[in-house]
Amino acid sequence: MTANAAPVLLVSDHVAGSVHVLTVPDGTVTGRLTGRHLSEHAGFLALPGGRVACVDDRRGELLVLDPYGERLVERAVPVAVPAEHLACDPSGRRLAVTTGLGKNSEPWSDLLTVVDLATGETARVRTRVGEPGVTVLGGGDPLVVLRHREPGAFAAHRFADLLAAPPGCPVVTPHGLLPLPDDGHGDAQAPGPGHVFVATGEGVHRARRKHDTLVAEAVIPWEAPARGWYLRWDTRRAALWSTLRGGAPDPLRWPEWTNQAWHHDPETGRTALTELGPGLVFRLALARDHTAFTRVHPDGDELLLLGADGIVRRVPLPAMDGAPRRGGTPWEGVQRRAVAASPGSDWVAVTRGGHGEVHIVDARTGHEVSRPRLSTPLHHGGHMTLRSRTDGAEGDPVGR
Repeated sequence: MTANAAPVLLVSDHVAGSVHVLTVPDGTVTGRLTGRHLSEHAGFLALPGGRVACVDDRRGELLVLDPYGERLVERAVPVAVPAEHLACDPSGRRLAVTTGLGKNSEPWSDLLTVVDLATGETARVRTRVGEPGVTVLGGGDPLVVLRHREPGAFAAHRFADLLAAPPGCPVVTPHGLLPLPDDGHGDAQAPGPGHVFVATGEGVHRARRKHDTLVAEAVIPWEAPARGWYLRWDTRRAALWSTLRGGAPDPLRWPEWTNQAWHHDPETGRTALTELGPGLVFRLALARDHTAFTRVHPDGDELLLLGADGIVRRVPLPAMDGAPRRGGTPWEGVQRRAVAASPGSDWVAVTRGGHGEVHIVDARTGHEVSRPRLSTPLHHGGHMTLRSRTDGAEGDPVGR
């Protein structure tokens, strides 16, 4: 593994079953795992010291990866799969993994796994069938907060109670419930004040921890005729980010979808909206002074770099063979792009799905500094995370 403190990029090809470790910005491959099919939906979870957690969906293991250590795989812990969401408490010690659809058309699994990395203890329990989001709140004994849909609710469980559950995956009952709309999708946590947030059609619902319960607070409006499906806590400026998608919900009309960057400061209550352009924009990444988005469109793809001054720099990206096309959906059987950045550096990485290429870009200039080509095609765009030892990314304790 890398011996210095330079930033590193972990690139997962979840279809081919590999993970590459690259130094940034030169793109040199310093490590590789094979036979590891990571959950793209659960994503990478930042842990202290530049480490990350993720879930191998084929082997059913939670992996703790240390790109700065002597061995890349620091620990492997059995968990229930298919992994839907992954989160930890603010210390990075106690983790929770929910299960989702996997390759099935309807929710079928109600299993939740909790893990204490310090003691090695783990337990599996049954909650409610669905695709629950999850956060693990600190401020005393950790609370595992599940975000359910249909019917929507925040369900609070004491981590210690879940970890002490007997064998056999027993059903557990939450000790606290708060109602939510049925269309929640996108979770975030502000570790300091113990707030949890969820994106809904109405806006961002939020609650704060009070002892071992949750107290609802005012909904944060989107302030636009659109909604976010992805929510992220900004460790750099203690703020929330999302991308708002508007237009006809028909996925065949995806080239017409509108997209706005949504930034909200909970301290001041101010919200800023920035136009990004039509097409497919979804996940985002946070570099030191920029927020990065990718925009996929039949007329040309772009990396969008939104600076703290509100100015957007647009960097054209080469086309992907098998990219989404007019008349089809942007999800099924097409190539996509993943984006990654670290709050401790100015580098941004973008994949070129199907080509096995990664563009490494200097966010300050918009110039591509290297384009490593990996040994797998990165079908569906793969998934990435960019870390350094001391970047503070673990301040966002939800898998991305």
